[in-house]
Formats: sequence, structure tokens, C-alpha cells
Amino acid sequence: MKSKLIISILFIVWNVSAQKSIFDIARSGSVDELNRAFQNNKSSIDSKNESGYTPLILACYKRNNSVAKMLIEKGCDINYVSEMGSALMACSVNGNNEIALFLLKNNCNVNLTDSNGTTALMYAVQFRNIELVKALLAASADKSKIDKKGKTAFEYAVFSGNNEITNLLK
Repeated sequence: MKSKLIISILFIVWNVSAQKSIFDIARSGSVDELNRAFQNNKSSIDSKNESGYTPLILACYKRNNSVAKMLIEKGCDINYVSEMGSALMACSVNGNNEIALFLLKNNCNVNLTDSNGTTALMYAVQFRNIELVKALLAASADKSKIDKKGKTAFEYAVFSGNNEITNLLK
């Protein structure tokens, strides 16, 4: 009887300590963990951590694509912009084209800017991601936007020396 009580207490303590935060799940967790977290707290889907990032931004940046897709399907705010940018910008920075295209398919705003006035298109150009540049332009990305340095995506393309991207932006 006493051993069953101890085992039960240990199981409860282990189960409580094993629960990940929504942010840990976004970085490296599974869809099952996300579903459990969502059942416990539906509002956590759009929560922000101490750096202002949402679970979607973290999942996009860390390439946790199954979790990112599930967050989008559950209706998270795909257009939230932290000081460092949006989910689409996180995809542009790290070349996560799979989720970038999924965000575009789900009608995210392609012309959002971060605190520096940088757009997802500007990041895709700077990281020489031709496929994403094409997709962003097809989704009506505004190539005339100017960041706080006074530069457009075209100017970043010229600086990068990538003629294919430069020609896409002419």
C-alpha cells in the first residue's frame, strides 16, 4: 500500500515536471504535446515569451514544421510581429520555405515589417533564397518598400550580386 502511494506520488511529480511550456513545444516539441498544451490552455497559442516571440515564430525559426502547421491550422495569429519580425520573416531568415509557402497559402500579410522596416522579401533577397523571392513576389510582396537604412529589396539584390534575384526585382 505504501509503495503504491510512493509510486503514485512519483508519477504525479514526474508528469507535472515533464510538461513543457508552449514555447519549448514550439522549439522542439511534437504535435501531440501541442495538442495537450492547447487542451489545457487554448489562449496559449498566441502567448508571447519574454522576448516577445509567439510559439509560431519560434516553430518557424527552429524549423519545427509539424508544430508550425498545427499552430496555423488551430488559428494562431499568423501576422503578429515581434520587434524582430513575423513568422514569415523567421522563415525567410532561415530558409524555411515549406512553412513560408504554407503561411502564404493561408493568406499571411507579406508586407509586414520588423522594427528596422525590413520585410520578408528583403530577408529572402539578403539570404539569396530565389524560390522564396519568387513566391513572395507572386503573393504581391511590395518590392518598393524602404527599410530604415533607406534600402529596397532591389538594392539588397544588387549588393548581393545575385543577377537572377536582381532581374526578378526590376
